[in-house]
Amino acid sequence: MPLSEPFAQVNTGKTYHNPAPDAKRRPAPFSLRLSETERARLVNEAKGVPLGSYIKAKLLGAPLPQGLRRSGLAVEDRQALAKLLALLGASRLSSNLNQMAHLAHIGALPMTPETEAELRAALDDVRDMRRLLLVALGMKPEGGR
Repeated sequence: MPLSEPFAQVNTGKTYHNPAPDAKRRPAPFSLRLSETERARLVNEAKGVPLGSYIKAKLLGAPLPQGLRRSGLAVEDRQALAKLLALLGASRLSSNLNQMAHLAHIGALPMTPETEAELRAALDDVRDMRRLLLVALGMKPEGGR
């Protein structure tokens, strides 16, 4: 293309770069203003489904999307739960309890049946706390632990 052609197009008002005519363009998004009360009601009804997906499904009569692993919690709540889960892991509480149970099994730690039962219950409690925190964060606990 000679250099004079783009200048000629400018003089004629034509644009030099035209997108392909068959290029598909997305339609403009639709905006909807809601009061705080209306939005809170929709968030509550959505039960963790993204609000846009919930409104679209409700408006068009489509089924709600399934299989989403969202917790429906505010970002601040998710961050607090994530910090709690990290602190639980960093505390090595479950590891220490497990070591005490192991010492009890090999006879290096004097144990009564009641003490051993309490240790096992404590280990189960720690596992339950971890599992519940993972579920609250919308994560899938691995291995059913």
